[in-house]
Formats: sequence, structure tokens, C-alpha cells
Amino acid sequence: MSQPLPDASLDQLFRTARTYNGYLDKPVSTEQLHAIWDLMKMGPTSANQLPARLIWCTTDEAKQKLAACAMPANGEKILKAPVSVIVAMDTQFHEQLPWLFPHTDARAWFVGNDALRERSAFLNTTLQAAYFIVAARALGLDTGPMTGFSTDAVDAAFLADKPDYKSIMISTLGYGDPASIFDRSPRPDFDTFNSIV
Repeated sequence: MSQPLPDASLDQLFRTARTYNGYLDKPVSTEQLHAIWDLMKMGPTSANQLPARLIWCTTDEAKQKLAACAMPANGEKILKAPVSVIVAMDTQFHEQLPWLFPHTDARAWFVGNDALRERSAFLNTTLQAAYFIVAARALGLDTGPMTGFSTDAVDAAFLADKPDYKSIMISTLGYGDPASIFDRSPRPDFDTFNSIV
């Protein structure tokens, strides 16, 4: 039976973890990128769809190309981060379901139903984007997720050869610089946004 994580772990994942606007001059290795994926892929998605497709921008050239697709302030963050990642959704994820979810013919649920496929791809990719953040934090890294960018520009610059992929989020990645964050925004208590019925 699982046991609650110690407070230090809960702090690292949630309570004291922050979204960073800048990073220390410390590299992030390819092995760490693999380690993030190896954790985040274990998070549940509907029928094991796993529709997220990640493009890791590690070179100056890739980061410059990505920064040009973002709002100016976000572009600066991308350029200064050790790594930035594009989280895209595969709108044809259902073609992978025969081996990802072999228990039944889940592919058939989505054939000919573009609206259901797009909604499911978006919802489950967004879920995987959250797993990315938690996985990075669990491995001692920090993130700066953002949606302030042109999805059309990112798709044209990075996904032109994959027309079924659509970008939904960018995140910077590295070892966060405490000087780059401001005071935490409010977090409401349970009763503000919850009800038990």
C-alpha cells in the first residue's frame, strides 16, 4: 500500500515549487530529458492515448527559432533557458491505440469522428503537460510553462513535416534562478472553489 510522501517531497512538487522566469547557468543533459519522459509517460491518460509529442529545443538555433514565435517577454525567457520544450498533440493519436491499448479496438472509437479525436487529444496532451511539470520537479529541475506564443508560427517552424501535430504549450526548463520569481499569487482555501455533495 502506498504511503503519503514526506513533507519535503510535497514541498518540492507543489508547495514551494514555482514557475521560473530565469535559470542558473547550469546545463540540462539529454539523459535528464529522457528521465523526464520516462516519468511523465507513466501518468494516466484516457485509454493510454499518450497523445503528447515533445520537441526539445537545446541548441541556440532551435531556441532562437522558437523565441521568434513567442511574445517578446516569453522569447527572452526561451533564449536564456538551458532547454525549452514544445508540447504538441498528435491529432491522429488513435492510430497508435492498437499497441498502446490492446485490450479492445479503441481506435474504432475515433475513426471518422474528428471532433472527438481533437478534444481527446487536447485534453490528454494538457494532462501530460502537467505530468511534465511534476516529473521535472521530481527530478530536481524547474519549469516555466507558457501559452503566450503563436501556435501557427510554432507549427510552421517546427511541425511542418508533421501536419497531424499541433502545439499547445511551451515550457522552459532548467535550474530556476530564485531572483527571477515574484511573490506567489493567491491560492484559495478549500471552501472557495470546492463543494462536497
